[in-house]
Amino acid sequence: MIDRLLGRAELKARIDELEEANEHLERQLEAESDRRADAVTERQRAEERINRLEDRVEELQDRVRRAEGGPDEVLSFRHVERCRGRRLESVLDRLRSFAAPQEGVLTAYVDGDVPESVREVLGDRSPLVRDAAPALVLADDAGVVAAAMVPPLPLEPFLEWDDRFRLPRRWFRPTGRFGFGLVRSDTCAFGIYDGEELEAFEGFESDVISDHSKGGFSQGRFERRRDEQIDVHLDRVRDVLEDRDGDLDRTILVGEGTLLSRLASEADVTATTDAGGADRDALDEAFAEFWTTKLYGL
Repeated sequence: MIDRLLGRAELKARIDELEEANEHLERQLEAESDRRADAVTERQRAEERINRLEDRVEELQDRVRRAEGGPDEVLSFRHVERCRGRRLESVLDRLRSFAAPQEGVLTAYVDGDVPESVREVLGDRSPLVRDAAPALVLADDAGVVAAAMVPPLPLEPFLEWDDRFRLPRRWFRPTGRFGFGLVRSDTCAFGIYDGEELEAFEGFESDVISDHSKGGFSQGRFERRRDEQIDVHLDRVRDVLEDRDGDLDRTILVGEGTLLSRLASEADVTATTDAGGADRDALDEAFAEFWTTKLYGL
């Protein structure tokens, strides 16, 4: 009675309605978050499936190439896989846990001719090392382990026998502070990373013509105009690189090979990639692709 007289009943009813509406919105938000999480998970699974299929195709192509070389050359990798994230850590943990008597385990980085010690321990499988190189070769004198790994960052050639494999994390995962950039003819994306954490980001897109229509100016004029636009784009990229933090362990640039060759003096490491999308999304994709290790079963 008093509530009705003072208008409290209407207010309480309105509060109940708003609380119910708020709960409904919270449920919608949770559902939307779940859908986004599911979408990200599905994308990651799709990328893993694509990588497995690409590795399988490469493995089969290798078998065909060797089969065409004659019966004496039919050698193929037992297994080919691109590893990153949890899968990579799992593989590395297994290899690190392997132990043998002193000087029973070989770790070698081969970038060129296959060393005699590698040929001796792998026997007739040693030609596969040449196909995987430059790569880390991991083997033991009992033939239990025989594998090659291509880490993201190149190493200096070495060869050592010990009781365990030498596989420091810095060879496979991002460590320290470094610059990582993606350069395409129309896109630049550059980040400063502390390990896997992105500290700072700068990116831009340039208006570079990509197709020559049948009408209008000639093919030669089109190419000259495009080259001029790319030159301007690369000047903007150099400005970004000049402004980077000087206290970096290294700078890694990935992207189109023809552009990277013109920026080689600005980077410690370069690698090609076909990562697409807008600048930030493309950088994330290129970063994940670069920090991937290829695993070969010898």
